[in-house]
Amino acid sequence: MSVDQGTVRRVARLARLKVQDEDVPRLAGELNAILGFIEQLNEVDVAAVEPLTSVVTMKMKMRADEVTDGHRAGQIVANAPAQEDSFFMVPKVVE
Repeated sequence: MSVDQGTVRRVARLARLKVQDEDVPRLAGELNAILGFIEQLNEVDVAAVEPLTSVVTMKMKMRADEVTDGHRAGQIVANAPAQEDSFFMVPKVVE
């Protein structure tokens, strides 16, 4: 697959990118290089490779699942313009 200058302009317009006319040939070359690399990757035989979630096999560290209030209610509402009993007070918007 080859990207021409018209395709570069169309992709730039769809992505809402402002591309100068003098940059279009360079961008077309860069996109063609990227697509060429992807075509090389498609040629690699990965049939015997198992999918990975990480490159290092290790168990995730787990913490105890305990419900707490965080013990920081006072710090959280300290900079609030209005507060009451560690809750944010906001003006009524719906009557």
